[in-house]
Amino acid sequence: MSGSLSTGSIPSAADVAAVPRPARSAAAIAAEIQSLEFRFGIDSDHVRIRAAELADEARAAGEHPLYLWARLLEANMRRRSGELAPAAAICSEVNAWAQQHRHRPLLARSHQQLSIVHDNLGDIAAGLEHAVRAVEALDDDTSPRARGAILLRLADVLASGGSIEAARTRYGHAEQVGITAADVDLHRVVLNNLAYAEHLAGDHERAWTAIQRLRTVTEAAGGTLSADALDTMAMIQIGRGRFAEAARIALTNVEAYEISGADDADGLAEYLLTLAIAQRHLGDTGAAQRSLDRCTALCRERELAGVGVRGLQEQAELHAACGDTGRAFTVYKQFHEAERTLHSQQRDAQARARHAVFETAEARREAERFREQARRDPLTGLPNRRYVDETLPGLLAAAPATVALLDLDHFKRVNDICSHEIGDRVLVVLADLLTAAARSWPSGFAARLGGEEFLLVLPGCGTAEALPVLERLRLSVQDHPWQPLTGNLPVTVSVGATGSGPGDTQRRILGAADKLLYEAKRSGRNRCAVDALVPGGHDRPGEP
Repeated sequence: MSGSLSTGSIPSAADVAAVPRPARSAAAIAAEIQSLEFRFGIDSDHVRIRAAELADEARAAGEHPLYLWARLLEANMRRRSGELAPAAAICSEVNAWAQQHRHRPLLARSHQQLSIVHDNLGDIAAGLEHAVRAVEALDDDTSPRARGAILLRLADVLASGGSIEAARTRYGHAEQVGITAADVDLHRVVLNNLAYAEHLAGDHERAWTAIQRLRTVTEAAGGTLSADALDTMAMIQIGRGRFAEAARIALTNVEAYEISGADDADGLAEYLLTLAIAQRHLGDTGAAQRSLDRCTALCRERELAGVGVRGLQEQAELHAACGDTGRAFTVYKQFHEAERTLHSQQRDAQARARHAVFETAEARREAERFREQARRDPLTGLPNRRYVDETLPGLLAAAPATVALLDLDHFKRVNDICSHEIGDRVLVVLADLLTAAARSWPSGFAARLGGEEFLLVLPGCGTAEALPVLERLRLSVQDHPWQPLTGNLPVTVSVGATGSGPGDTQRRILGAADKLLYEAKRSGRNRCAVDALVPGGHDRPGEP
């Protein structure tokens, strides 16, 4: 399904009563969700609360896709606030629904969010896979802002994975969307991310070119660079060896930030750390220490573990720059210990988030894989007894069938004389011959019931029609070149086959086939014993 996000189920009375505001149209709800989606520099807490309210409103209106869209918006805000596990669970739930209902708008958005989640978990491969799927799910009705943000996600994850050339191409695509749509905010974010990606890739001149373009676009729109963009600019100048310019930018950024009265979680600490690094490179170790002391105090006050660890690393560098190698060594040890602790905490958070993901959509896919494995014989790859128990009753109820039990003759001698390893290889070859026989009949299947006993089911086939199939199978086993495996020991099978009729149960049909298998063995082995069954009847001699 593509296009509109406003179709859904009928709400309950309780849901309707829970919404205090007058009912709005689906279009009005969608417009507000879209106005909050993919906004840059927004108040995460405010949007998260509003997203939850919009989700309730959409659910009360019976607009399930809109409800899921609002939940994705909430998940994005939770992720930004560090609540990775609940964000992952919501995104996986929406993604599973979108896949089931082929809802391309939600599919694109949920894949985009899952890409960020997996990137945060350190799983670049999964992040890239979801980013690619998000781009593939874009359609003609996708808004320019959403299209640009999804293309930007692909560029960012490519850059994170070290594919900077491919990332540059995708940044270019995202930038073109911003230019075409005259979306200055999108254009600025793309250029900022491009500059940072180039900086991390070590190409500081390309990074500087991108940040200059960002400044040009910003000034043309009558704006000023954000504090984050200025911090990126200062780091790039450090990378270029322009330490005085880096210190000037960083100091101006810190002062402007303090004047603005902004109070995000880690902004000022990050900017002070950049300033300290620039001042150290200039040789102004006193100023660098003062900047770093302020950064450290903020990290302690606000429990900013990530910035705090990098602050310890810079403190060690600063002691070394002052010639105090003893203190530098001591702080380096503290840095490495703090880094190990941080990594341990991050691994715990990653485990919780992965668990949340696996509990939802990916858990269902994983469970299906385990379900398939549980119904396969690990040695031969054939369906096993569990599969037969789940499949055969329904098959017998739907139509007549011939059911044959097969048993290797004197198989114990193969194991005793040739070894159990050779015995296993004989079973694998027999499974291949059985599979070929099953495929010769429409919807036929073979299974391993256990040990050297196998099953062949031919749906819609009377015993008269089945007998030639069974004889060809028996001869294919008898005439197979077994010498490389078993030497002079022959390998043959005995077969007992019976046809089903109306009302036959699995227990009855397998019991009848087992009696015929015993008859084939008692009569000399390497033969087929097949009963005669009048179509639709139960006239088997000696059976009730």
